[in-house]
Amino acid sequence: MTDPVLSLSALTRDFGPFRAVDGVSLTIRRGSITGLIGPNGAGKTTLFNMVAGTLKPTSGTVSLNGTDITGLPSEALFARGLARTFQIPRPFRRMSVLDNVMLAPPAQLGETVFGALFGRGKVAAEEARLRDKARDILAFMTLDKLADQPAGKISGGQMKLLELARALMGDPSVILLDEPAAGVNPSLTRTLIERIEELNRRGTTFVVIEHDMDFVMRHCDPVIALAEGRVVFEGSADEARVNPLLLDAYLGAPA
Repeated sequence: MTDPVLSLSALTRDFGPFRAVDGVSLTIRRGSITGLIGPNGAGKTTLFNMVAGTLKPTSGTVSLNGTDITGLPSEALFARGLARTFQIPRPFRRMSVLDNVMLAPPAQLGETVFGALFGRGKVAAEEARLRDKARDILAFMTLDKLADQPAGKISGGQMKLLELARALMGDPSVILLDEPAAGVNPSLTRTLIERIEELNRRGTTFVVIEHDMDFVMRHCDPVIALAEGRVVFEGSADEARVNPLLLDAYLGAPA
């Protein structure tokens, strides 16, 4: 699977006189786990936000499976198979873990006036289907025993697993992960990596922002580096390990 699933062309974002992302052009290979690295302020999260539909680019385009999706809202992208997680999880803290996952798909029948008034049977059937699907996903993410717990009561690492569980409710072909390992204990990090790799074996493409270079070098191929809003490196993990710029700036030169 080497064909492109996600393509960025001259993607640019200005905030007044400050250019956060400067003409980035990238092709994400279908079935890959692509690592996106760079120092704080390099433009990584801004780039994610433009791809994920939470921020409109100043110029440039984003294509998913050959279709221009530039500027589409995140709900529309979720329905098209593109999902993202956040560096800081955003659960509904008072709601149960299960309900958080069930709420992920947008435009549910029960959220519409017509559905609430005239489609009670269909609403109930949809809710049952979503509940079964959510429970299956929670079991896959090892969160099934926490299904009835308030989301605000689980650990930070478990919230990262919950973020991914919510994304999976859309059956995405592409998932953008924003620092999935940050603040997660080693045991839950292993669980998270195992789930990412299993999903990848099933065909899901991942693009991962991560400052943990061990995570990137072990699990990502290719690796892309940004600096000052521009791509400064793109290649394999092996090539990244010996690249002078990355050794000096990100990976640490060997003694």
